[in-house]
Amino acid sequence: MTFQAPKGTYDIVPPQSAAWLAVRDALSRPPRLAGYEYVETPTFEETALFVRGVGESTDVVTKEMYTFEDRAGRSLTLRPEGTAGVLRAIVERGLHRGQLPVKVWYCGPNFRYEQPQSGRYRQHTQVGVETVGSDDPMLDAEVIWLGTEAHRLLGLRRARLLLNSIGCQECRPPYRRLLQEFLRGLDLDDDTRRRVEINPMRVLDDKRPEVQAQLGDAPLIIDHLCGACKDFHDQVRGYLADLGVTWEDAPRLVRGLDYYRRTTFEFVHDDLGAQSSIGGGGRYDGLLATIGGPDLPGVGCGLGLDRTLLAVRAEGLAVGDESRCDVYVVPLGDAARRRAAILVRDLRQAEIRADTSYGGQGLKGAMKAAGRSGAAYALILGDRELEQGTVAVKNLRSGEQNTVQLDRILPTLRDALSM
Repeated sequence: MTFQAPKGTYDIVPPQSAAWLAVRDALSRPPRLAGYEYVETPTFEETALFVRGVGESTDVVTKEMYTFEDRAGRSLTLRPEGTAGVLRAIVERGLHRGQLPVKVWYCGPNFRYEQPQSGRYRQHTQVGVETVGSDDPMLDAEVIWLGTEAHRLLGLRRARLLLNSIGCQECRPPYRRLLQEFLRGLDLDDDTRRRVEINPMRVLDDKRPEVQAQLGDAPLIIDHLCGACKDFHDQVRGYLADLGVTWEDAPRLVRGLDYYRRTTFEFVHDDLGAQSSIGGGGRYDGLLATIGGPDLPGVGCGLGLDRTLLAVRAEGLAVGDESRCDVYVVPLGDAARRRAAILVRDLRQAEIRADTSYGGQGLKGAMKAAGRSGAAYALILGDRELEQGTVAVKNLRSGEQNTVQLDRILPTLRDALSM
């Protein structure tokens, strides 16, 4: 019997895994440089955490979660998104009782039962940042900048930032009633009509053409913000301008989760077709209290690693070194193999990526393996070299070959590899 990866998942294997790692490192580098500390939470949590945190009316909770009972009858769910679990950890571990704002980043898989297609998977990896304990609009701008900086590091040129404000507990209720009145007059299916009564703003996020075609005259939250929300949004935009971030105002942007307040944003890449979102986030004041913590403000962002990699490939960018080593040691004979094991160890301890041939390969087969490894240099070590205390160094790019004393091989390779 031959097994395959489950539907909607995929394997990350070499040599393509080098690009995956490069994207992961680029997405996580800006928060690390900004003082964000790493957290890692369980892959599964109590189901109630996501029902309360993400929102009972969302598609994530109603249709997409992987939920199961353990042997003790407890309902558990594979995490469909990162924020709720990270905030649970912040509360449980008391991080909010220390210096504020708490600033953390994380990386890991999320799970949603969706219809698989290009850019949409049932398991996808996300690099995220969360901050808790400050309502400073400068922090919103910082979180957004972290995403734009990651895209800059990767060389992405066609990623766009969409920005909106969806108000607060003061201006949302009257807007909600206004929107409901408009939506009730549309030709909508029963499920969407139920959503109108529970969370009407989510209807604006409906991607179906037959729904979008009816929303042209829908009232927009940006036109109904209270004075405080309008001022906050203007400050966020001002900080973004100061940081050199360009954005597009997107008055219909609401995102797909219930916990957002005020700032919402999304990174999109038009080369990816229907699944164009490569990340996004927003402010979620009140979410910590919803899951049992203190009433502290927060803002965060999640960047999709899988879709960002698709965007990198769509732009034809070369990221990640697919070579698995820099130096390949070719021993010829039993004595040389013993010495090669020590030489490879020394190279690795000097932080030079090194590998060697195994199984007593001859020169021809070992040199083919050296070429396939992507190494820049091959070190050929035989009986004559052992007697003379030397090693033959072959440049696998130019074909040039020289002899170097074994006790000088480390500085010689450092110099050659740094050129």
